[in-house]
Amino acid sequence: MKINTLEDLLTDELKDLYSAENQITKALPKMAKTTQSHELRSAFEEHLRQTENQIKRLERACNELGITPKGKKCVGMEGVIEEGKEIMMNGSEPNALEAGLIGAAQKVEHYEIAAYGTAAAHARQLGFNTVAQLLDQTLEEEKMTDEKLTKLAETQVNVQAAMER
Repeated sequence: MKINTLEDLLTDELKDLYSAENQITKALPKMAKTTQSHELRSAFEEHLRQTENQIKRLERACNELGITPKGKKCVGMEGVIEEGKEIMMNGSEPNALEAGLIGAAQKVEHYEIAAYGTAAAHARQLGFNTVAQLLDQTLEEEKMTDEKLTKLAETQVNVQAAMER
């Protein structure tokens, strides 16, 4: 898609986010299955449910703009997820694996925070306030998930992994 206007860019960003979220729905169950930590598994499962709602929100945003969310592959998210797969495949000790999974999940969250923040700013600039509100809602969820993962890492997972030296 050729990008000539800010509206073209927003369309591209929404399609990219839609692809990213769909990739995440495939990765999260694998991450949840890999972990032995009940808290981490619950966090991944909760984020899966959240992600499914975020996809619906993106569909509403695209419907609001009269565009289809399909038709693009988010190569950025593909790369971040691939890094997470490497962590799962390398046979780490459980505590180190879980610390790695949290890091991989936070890379996903940080990518999403940047992408949703940018798209929301573009939607606001263009006067698409309903779209901006939908994107802002997801942005806040992504920030909360990142904070939850940080707390889990700092109070449990990283502590346990550090004791394995």
